[in-house]
Amino acid sequence: MKSRLSLIPPGVLTAGAISVTVFAWASAFVSIRSAGAAYSPGALALGRLLAASVVLVVLLLIRREGLPPREARRGIVVSGLVWFGGYMVALNWGERLVDAGTAALLVNIGPILMALLAARLLGEALPPRLLAGMGVSFVGAVVVGLSMSSGEGSSTSVLGVVLCLLAAVAYASGVVAQKPALSFGTPLQITAFSCLTGTAACLPFAGQLVAELPTAPLSATLNMVYLGVVPTALAFTTWSYALSRMPASKLGATTYAVPAIVVGLSWLFLGEIPAWLTLLGGVLCLAGVAVSRHRPKAGAPDGPRSAPRRPENADT
Repeated sequence: MKSRLSLIPPGVLTAGAISVTVFAWASAFVSIRSAGAAYSPGALALGRLLAASVVLVVLLLIRREGLPPREARRGIVVSGLVWFGGYMVALNWGERLVDAGTAALLVNIGPILMALLAARLLGEALPPRLLAGMGVSFVGAVVVGLSMSSGEGSSTSVLGVVLCLLAAVAYASGVVAQKPALSFGTPLQITAFSCLTGTAACLPFAGQLVAELPTAPLSATLNMVYLGVVPTALAFTTWSYALSRMPASKLGATTYAVPAIVVGLSWLFLGEIPAWLTLLGGVLCLAGVAVSRHRPKAGAPDGPRSAPRRPENADT
């Protein structure tokens, strides 16, 4: 398998990892809607992380990757606590208090915070094309959020807004903490031990999970397991793979495709026909990602660039 993968250009592998991550994370919004009706925020986060941990530990044993290097452990602990633990609990709780559109809009502040933190803490450049693409995508996210928040059943809660903003901060902070750790450990190691850290942080919710599991519908439990296996174990690993090969700010901009994909998945699986304004917002999200990911021709500078810090950024 390794020899076959070595024949695929690194750029193709990175693009594939990004695609898997974005589609899996988009599907998570649909699954959270189902599972969240039967499980409390902390119990849902713990159940999701437990399912993911089982898969990731099995993969670690199969690949015999062992413990991560000591240099990677600080980033693993921070990422595990704030992203795998804090982000999931805050998002699950926030989505119970605000409508899906508002939640998606607030969480999409994350990539902007990520770019600013990466520039400040990691010395990453912020090319004008990246900033322009993020701006277009954010406008699209605003349009999608407003269009989905204008229905009869929409509701807004101050606490829900605060929780979604905390989720966005945790998301951005976790990614920036994870980036340096990937210079020392493999994507699977970083993902697995970050997930285990998040699971340990969520153990206080074990009593809720045990109490809610017997009465939860089978569909909700299956969605919780799916959240652990695909959007967490698989997608967080492919995300780490891509993050090890490109700047955090540039990778974060690709997640603006998530709202557009969520609209399509809701249309396909839930029968929710999007309004024209929602479709317009989705198109803007995708257009902004295309702008941020576009590579100028050789010899055409795209704004000031900082000196390369690590070899893994060379193929971006």
